[in-house]
Amino acid sequence: MKILTQAVSVALTLSFAGAAFAGPQAALPKDLPAYGADEAMPQLNIAKKTLPNGLEVWVLPRNGIPRVDMSLALKDAGFAADGVGANGFATVLAGMLTEGTTKRDSKGIAEAAQALGGSVGAGAGNDGITLYANALASNSDAIAALMAEVARAPSFPEDEVKLAKANALQALKVSEAQPNSRASRALLAATFGDHPYARSMPTEASINAVTRAALQSEYARRFRPDHGLLVITGRVTPEQGFALAQKHFGDWKNAGGPAVSVPDSPSSMPITKSILQRDGSVQSAILMGYPSIAATSADFIPMQLASTVLGGGFSSRVNQNLREDKGYTYGASAALGAFRHGGRVQAGAQVRNEVTGASVKEFFNEFNRLANEPVPATELTDTKRYVAGGYLITNQMQSAVASSLANYWLRGQTSEAFGDYVPKIRAVTADQVQAMARKYWDPSKMSIIVVGDSKAVGPQLKEFGDFVTK
Repeated sequence: MKILTQAVSVALTLSFAGAAFAGPQAALPKDLPAYGADEAMPQLNIAKKTLPNGLEVWVLPRNGIPRVDMSLALKDAGFAADGVGANGFATVLAGMLTEGTTKRDSKGIAEAAQALGGSVGAGAGNDGITLYANALASNSDAIAALMAEVARAPSFPEDEVKLAKANALQALKVSEAQPNSRASRALLAATFGDHPYARSMPTEASINAVTRAALQSEYARRFRPDHGLLVITGRVTPEQGFALAQKHFGDWKNAGGPAVSVPDSPSSMPITKSILQRDGSVQSAILMGYPSIAATSADFIPMQLASTVLGGGFSSRVNQNLREDKGYTYGASAALGAFRHGGRVQAGAQVRNEVTGASVKEFFNEFNRLANEPVPATELTDTKRYVAGGYLITNQMQSAVASSLANYWLRGQTSEAFGDYVPKIRAVTADQVQAMARKYWDPSKMSIIVVGDSKAVGPQLKEFGDFVTK
């Protein structure tokens, strides 16, 4: 199956459209050719099978470079599985997978992958942990074996655990020195409450609490074949892909008791308005948001487009307003974060002290404008080209296709949603965008977090409600 080859010329055309969208102040030459005709992304011809142990396997043949890419996703194994006081544990767990197995140490794992012409690694997100591996197609069996070793037999060496904790503590110190980090932690609590999604950022206590025994226990609980998906793409037939999966993962068994059960995140939260004191600060970090939709919601696609119009690029409304027109900030943004069990909207910027209140007001003005005024046809078309073009270009890469499919699955979406995304984005109407703004970008529901000097910014925020200084 030739994946996305029909879309290459479209993606290139759309990239020029995106460039135009990213800089509306610069007039384009008059003699440029017209945009090419839009084409839909081809649907993926995925061969699917479920092994007897419950592991789902998707094989996607591609006639491209002689390489194979694999993604192994474990749902509800990420931050959603982290317990109270174990903030960010999934990040450490994922990072430790390649630091040693029962057969080789971290150096041995890296050297083995490099010898196969590829790499292996892992990462954590809200909804799961994903391992990835790639190598020359001629080494597909060997890289599958290495991936299985990393996924199924991590040893969590004590010295590597100590090093990982030390590195995490150092990174935390650097992060906590940044005002936006403090604001992010506070907004997570304000929008997700006590749901595990609020625990994606580690604390000093949670890092110090990590032990080899805890890693082993949580690994056994989270790494289950019946909660897994293996995606294989590249120079491989469905028969070869299924054979690789059966050979290296077929005898994998559940070993950690009951699977993780994750509740839905809150659909509403009490409004929080806080100033996090930063003595002597000459600027403030503003973040605002409230609970929103899951990725499986029928509103997901129109909400993606509405959020892009509002704050998803350089030429988005909030950035053009606060940066280009007002000069309040180097950058402002607004976005939807949609996951398997819920989501939220978030907007923010870092601004000068004296324009903190004015910046909040301009955010609210843009939320209201999107809700009350139809998006002009040219702006809507440009935004669609920007979104569709970026999606097509990103997914030209074989590894990106494997990763995207795994992420769709982790969020509870179907594989068909991958190919449907672009045509559905193009089908969104101005009325739908307006409706999304009314439903999900309502200023009256926003929690607002400001990190700054309360003496400088507090009086400016009074018109937006009562703020508590912490």
